Amino acid sequence: MTLIARSNREARAFTSSDFASSDFASSDTASADQVLKSQIDHIVVVAQCLEQGIAWCEATLGITPHEGGEHKQFGTHNCLFKIATPAFPLAYFEIIAINSNATNNIALQAINTPSTGQKRINSARWFDMDDAALQKAVAKEPRLVHFVAQSADIQAAKSALKLQGIDRGPAVEASRHTRKGRLEWKITVRDDGQRLFNGALPSLIQWGKATDAEPLRLHPRNTLPRSGVSLQSIAVTSPNADKLQAAYAAIGLTGVTLLNGEANLAITLRTPKGEVVLQSGGI
Repeated sequence: MTLIARSNREARAFTSSDFASSDFASSDTASADQVLKSQIDHIVVVAQCLEQGIAWCEATLGITPHEGGEHKQFGTHNCLFKIATPAFPLAYFEIIAINSNATNNIALQAINTPSTGQKRINSARWFDMDDAALQKAVAKEPRLVHFVAQSADIQAAKSALKLQGIDRGPAVEASRHTRKGRLEWKITVRDDGQRLFNGALPSLIQWGKATDAEPLRLHPRNTLPRSGVSLQSIAVTSPNADKLQAAYAAIGLTGVTLLNGEANLAITLRTPKGEVVLQSGGI
């Protein structure tokens, strides 16, 4: 992962537009006059294994992440820490890796799709984690690869992107156990596992069940302690900046700086080690 670490005095502003997220109005179809909103939910860093990811986090950001949980559908597990700020009130940081000790470590399996109530076969892990180039990159060091956007109506958000000619993939049900209860969510995962736009188009996530009075009650933002790390900015450059800008607008995503250029996702963090910029390098 390309890394820029600076003291607070030396820090400079960073621009970006690798992300899109939204809190959408409830509807299965995104109409022309429907106003959708979204926000950054979390940042995704892929590691070869969690031990590597934890060591990298301690050396690079100066903190030890908290244990997350296992995602049995995809044979992965994670560590987390909070990076929320007033500008990014839900934001947290996920370090995720393939779980070599998982009981079911094969991505080919049946996954619930809430839109149909039926089963489907998912042939790849989320976030391009089965991609050979990504696996080669994270064998050297963990890599910033993606971000996820929160939506209050994931189906409306998917429809809005579909009108832009973008297939974000089915909304699949996922869950993991936490100390405070079972955390459930729906997240878009394509059958091929691709992130799209070199990770610059966010996956969409909707927390909780439709019947939950407080769907964000167990959201990591509300269960994780302060970490000493905070998200300052997100910046994206892309040769498809116009298409990404239209996609961000369709789902009502704000807070991401988008520029035309070579593919890259960059986030600026304030950490105990000063200001740190992580970059995807277009992987």
